[in-house]
Amino acid sequence: MIKSLLLIAALTFSFAANAQNYYVYVTAESEDEVALIKFDGKNATIEETIQVGIWPAEIEGPHGINISPDGKYWYLSLAHGNPYGTLYKYSTETNEVVNTVKLGLFPASLQISKATGLLYCVNFDLHGDMLPSTVSVVDPEEMIEIDRIETGVMPHGSRISSDGMFHYSVGMMSGELFEISTTKLKVTRKLSLDGMEEDGAAMGGMDHSKMGHGMMTEAAPMYHSEVKPTWAMPHPTNGKVYVAGNGTDEVLEVDLEKWEITNRFKTGKAPYNCDVSPDGRYLVVTYKGSGETGIWDLESNSELPRVKNTRKVAHGVSISSDSKYAFISVEGIGGEPGTLDVIDIQKAEKVASVDMGKQAGGIIFWKME
Repeated sequence: MIKSLLLIAALTFSFAANAQNYYVYVTAESEDEVALIKFDGKNATIEETIQVGIWPAEIEGPHGINISPDGKYWYLSLAHGNPYGTLYKYSTETNEVVNTVKLGLFPASLQISKATGLLYCVNFDLHGDMLPSTVSVVDPEEMIEIDRIETGVMPHGSRISSDGMFHYSVGMMSGELFEISTTKLKVTRKLSLDGMEEDGAAMGGMDHSKMGHGMMTEAAPMYHSEVKPTWAMPHPTNGKVYVAGNGTDEVLEVDLEKWEITNRFKTGKAPYNCDVSPDGRYLVVTYKGSGETGIWDLESNSELPRVKNTRKVAHGVSISSDSKYAFISVEGIGGEPGTLDVIDIQKAEKVASVDMGKQAGGIIFWKME
């Protein structure tokens, strides 16, 4: 009897010791909230809801979110402002504001380079004429904008290479992939994803005149990308960048050495965001148009069974540091709440979900403990 009790106690202790809690931050763009959510391996629960913004009568739209490399701070872009958006710095210990800085029009996705310590945030700019916009470079310690680098029209999804040396972003309407040197603070290469002839493709020769941005005329109609890229995600080790082609229902694989498209993955409707597992094996893609999540095995270039999300309009994805789980933000429609879905990647199976504020969007995995 005593041996049995000791065995049960040992097994219980072993299970408890091996149990993991996963934490993610998720924005609710139509509520001006950020939810801190815990997943314990079985259930997802909201640990805290953080109110963001300063104008109670106006929706300021929390959009992009990311964590500092040391895990001590989280950074949030509030897209709407008068006239510009704002970058906020929060403590992960208290979830209180530390500092802010004004950026460009509609700041969106953002990340800190571990090589330079600087933060890079794209300015999506969906206001007025479709003109080339910028990437803001910010000193996150002092929260000072130190530079703006011109890229394409409506720059959106962006991520930094694993060594921190290059920033990759896409111009959603100009249909381009941009590579920025995080040390030189300039565009080093650009690639037309629509197959258009490039002028000054290397070293930042940013000639958009042939695309007819601005007012529509008979001689120069306004250019709209067919691919409509919405996200760029560099692989941690294989020298590729994966681009979500929202307009053509595909993910484009770009070889960084060749600087050309070397593969196309046919996806569900309107792929939006994507992430690569830290072990480099899986590419997880949200299909915004079909309310599904796709999981691609990059060793075989094959898609696992698609996972139906809890609600329609799948948005963001962030993968746990152990490569086991994909956390998916789902916007919902109309008055529906937003939702966080948790997907077991290897099983291609939804294992948990929890409702949160409306229009769940930006999402970032924080930590395991």
